[in-house]
Amino acid sequence: MQGLGLDNNKKINYKLVRSNRKTLALHIDIYANLIVRSPQNLSVSKIEKYIESKSDWIINKIKSAQSKATHLPEYIENEKFLFLGNMYPLVFGNQEKDLLFDGNKFVLSSDDGKKSFLRWYMEEFNKIAIPRLSYYAKKYQFQYNKVRIKAQKTVWGSCSSADNINLNYLLIMAPIHVIDYVIVHELCHTINKSHSKKFWSLVDNILPNYKESKSWLKENGYRLHNL
Repeated sequence: MQGLGLDNNKKINYKLVRSNRKTLALHIDIYANLIVRSPQNLSVSKIEKYIESKSDWIINKIKSAQSKATHLPEYIENEKFLFLGNMYPLVFGNQEKDLLFDGNKFVLSSDDGKKSFLRWYMEEFNKIAIPRLSYYAKKYQFQYNKVRIKAQKTVWGSCSSADNINLNYLLIMAPIHVIDYVIVHELCHTINKSHSKKFWSLVDNILPNYKESKSWLKENGYRLHNL
């Protein structure tokens, strides 16, 4: 992380990511960190001048992200947990499996609630999302190599230069249309690795309402990490 001092004695820390893009872009991640995406050859002085010009917006966004990220659930009776975009209460049981879901509530029998939820979420994501990946790939003739499922802190999905797809299983907490959006997004990257107009046109042809899903993830993504 780099730091920029402001005239009001405040400091903005940021992570600089350079790529072959043509413009500067600012992004506040779910952990309230400022990510600055910059063209390869743009000087640090110009980058920091731009950051300073946007300092009020940055500080407000950081405060908003910090306030959203503060609540972590307690694994107690009637605490609510997300699954496919809906909230369900937690109760306790003595069944053999650590965690069960009966369609209306979660039933926990383990002393380690977080570990149990993470394991259950990963299992459910594999059951629900992987068939949807196969469905979209077959229907629209996408070719991909390997698929890896894991929990990631900063990305929901990625596609490597070798067309290996990574998917974040914490997406199982999001509505199904959001899961579909991330899957289609990464499949489209097997054809176009950039976020060009052609790329977004390809996404739009498959999911005409993808902007709704993209907005949901932008506004609610932090909730999928609060475990």
